[in-house]
Amino acid sequence: MTISERSSGSVCILDVDGPIIIGPAAEQLTDKVRSLLQQGQKQLLINLARVSYMDSTGLGAMVHAYATATRQGGSVKLLNSTKKLHDLLVITKLATVFESFDSEPVALASFRAAV
Repeated sequence: MTISERSSGSVCILDVDGPIIIGPAAEQLTDKVRSLLQQGQKQLLINLARVSYMDSTGLGAMVHAYATATRQGGSVKLLNSTKKLHDLLVITKLATVFESFDSEPVALASFRAAV
């Protein structure tokens, strides 16, 4: 799995490529979010368009990212969840926790609206 980082205004967009599964991939996501929060980056948008699979450890990493950011006054939102990932979020009831968007401009606007 690889994570590339880009910015749009005050929002940091993480483009994730590959499965988020037990082991280094889930740890990499957790470490990346922690590092960004420590740098003062509080608004995170995770682009899941190229994530083919996520296991329970990957879900745990996502929940950890959300909880950590929220505790620090930030937010984590999701972008471009595949149907498989969206179904997983619905089954686990995490679709009620994460704000999820299919359009990057709409997702970015949601951060501005929340301020």
